[in-house]
Amino acid sequence: MSLLKIAVIGFGLIGKKHAEIIEKNPNISLCAIVENNSNLTKDIKFNCKIFSSIEELLNFDRPDGVVIATPTPLHLIHAKKFVENNIPVLIEKPIGNKVSDVEEFLKYSKNNSVPVLVGHHRRYNNIINSAKKVIEEDSIGKIRSVISTCWFYKPDHYFESAPWRKKRGAGPISVNLIHDVDLLIFFCGEISTVQAITSHSIRGYENEDLASVIFNFKSGATGNMSVSDSIVSPWSWEMTSKENSEFPFTGQNCYLIGGSKGSLSIPDLKIWTHEDNQDWLKPFRNEKLQINYNDPLKDQIEHFCNVIKKLEYPKVSGEDGLNALKVVEAIQVSANSKKIIHI
Repeated sequence: MSLLKIAVIGFGLIGKKHAEIIEKNPNISLCAIVENNSNLTKDIKFNCKIFSSIEELLNFDRPDGVVIATPTPLHLIHAKKFVENNIPVLIEKPIGNKVSDVEEFLKYSKNNSVPVLVGHHRRYNNIINSAKKVIEEDSIGKIRSVISTCWFYKPDHYFESAPWRKKRGAGPISVNLIHDVDLLIFFCGEISTVQAITSHSIRGYENEDLASVIFNFKSGATGNMSVSDSIVSPWSWEMTSKENSEFPFTGQNCYLIGGSKGSLSIPDLKIWTHEDNQDWLKPFRNEKLQINYNDPLKDQIEHFCNVIKKLEYPKVSGEDGLNALKVVEAIQVSANSKKIIHI
C-alpha cells in the first residue's frame, strides 16, 4: 500500500515541526516543502523536494494533503489553491485574518467537498480531553465562570526573524489567545458577548502586546482572559502543559473552571469540591486526575491522514476555526470601539 503524500507549505517555526513529525511517521511520506525564503531552506536535511511556489509543486506532483503553515495573511490564498485541486488542507491557526474572507473560503471548500482542518492542536492533548470529560460527566456541576491566563515574554529575535510578527493583526490576540478562545468554546459553549481592552506594544510595533477580555457565554457563564507577550510569567499553556519541551515547565496552572459543584484547574487536572455540601465553611477535598502525556501535533497529523482516507470527520473543522476567529475579531473591535460586542 502506497504511503500518503503530505506537503508542508511554509517552513517557519511551526512548519518545521510539522515536517519533522511527518517524516518520522512510517505511514506518511513528506513529499515536498514549499518555501520562497532560501535562508529557511538552505540547511534542510529532509528527504523531499523543495519548491519556491505552490505552482511549482502542483506542476511536479499532486500531494494527498497539505499543511498550510505560512504567515496568517496568506493562509486562505494558499489553501484555496489546493482546495480547487481537491486536495484536503490542514491550516494553521488562525484560519485567516477576516471573518468574511473565511466564510467565503469555507463555502467554496464545502461546495467542492474538500475537507478543511484547523490547527488548534491543543484539542488533541490528553489534558484537554480529560478536562472535557470532567465537564461532560457533571463532576463540577454547571459551569459558572472560567479564567484564562496567557502571559510570557517573547525575545526580540522572535520578531526580528519574521518582521510580519510586528504588524497589526499579528499580536498575541491572534497568534496566541486564539488557542485559549478555542478551548473556552470547547469547554463552555458558544460566546455571546465580548468586552476588551488592549495596550500598545512597549516595543513600538504596530500590534498590541497586552489585552484583557470579559466574555459572556450563551449558557450564562462568564469568562475572564488576559494575554501578553511582554510579561515574564510562569502562567501560560506553554509553561504549564509539558506539551513542548522547548519551554521550561513551571508546574503552575493557566485555566481555572468554576462550577456549581466544584472547580477544575488545568493543566494539573485537580478537581476541588467540599467534603459535604457546597458550603464555604466546609473543608475541601481535591482529586488529581492521572493521564498519559501525548504529542498533540503528532496525533493531529495522524487524524488528518484518517480524514484524507475518509475514516474520520475533522475534530477541529474550518467552522471551529471560524468560530474562534469571530471571537478574536470581536475582541479587536471591542478594544478599538470600547464597546461590548455581540457575536
